[in-house]
Amino acid sequence: MIVLENVSKIYPGNIKALDGLSFNIGDREFVSLVGPSGAGKSTLIRLLICAEKPTSGNIYVVGRDITHLNSAQIPYYRRKIGVVWQDYKLLPSKNVWENVAFAMEVSDIGGGEIRSRVPQILELVGLSHKTNNFPDELSGGEKQRVSIARALVHSPKLLIADEPTGNLDPKNTWEVIELLLKINQAGTTVVLATHNKEVVNSLKKRVIALDKGRLVSDEKVGRYKI
Repeated sequence: MIVLENVSKIYPGNIKALDGLSFNIGDREFVSLVGPSGAGKSTLIRLLICAEKPTSGNIYVVGRDITHLNSAQIPYYRRKIGVVWQDYKLLPSKNVWENVAFAMEVSDIGGGEIRSRVPQILELVGLSHKTNNFPDELSGGEKQRVSIARALVHSPKLLIADEPTGNLDPKNTWEVIELLLKINQAGTTVVLATHNKEVVNSLKKRVIALDKGRLVSDEKVGRYKI
């Protein structure tokens, strides 16, 4: 699903955010990406979503070298992956249904498919009863589930979650993690970037640890060691 080959990212001032990073993530894996602040996790995610390009090396996603995508190709690539952010990034003037539908509308998907798909996704994330609510009427956990629903509308093979529980209390944290596990069990590869030691240790899934832009640990059934 993901292949990194000797990937480095160097910012002005010779700041090495990533330094010769190489690893593979297989189809349907659930991987926790951990490391202290400044380890390179956020930089790696920006590279995976083509918000930036590596200074050197290659990144393959579903067999495609994304390091050479041009500006016209990037939007189509991003429709094939789902991204969930810590701060939700919901549109405050749109209700739950509209926030999820909007992700399809900007991709020129027809109204019939939108009306069919959105209720299915909202049911999956447990928000069918919140269809008409606006973001300021939702709890943090509910907002994150809307964000996850929006990330799933294109049935992505890869879901990247960047600190999705960072703003949540323990109860909502576990509801979101259980939803990510459910999505993974349905066949989607999940990459979870997190600082939550308890979550990582409880998952008993693969853990990739970064420090100062380098791979320092990669364990099939790992624990949070940083």
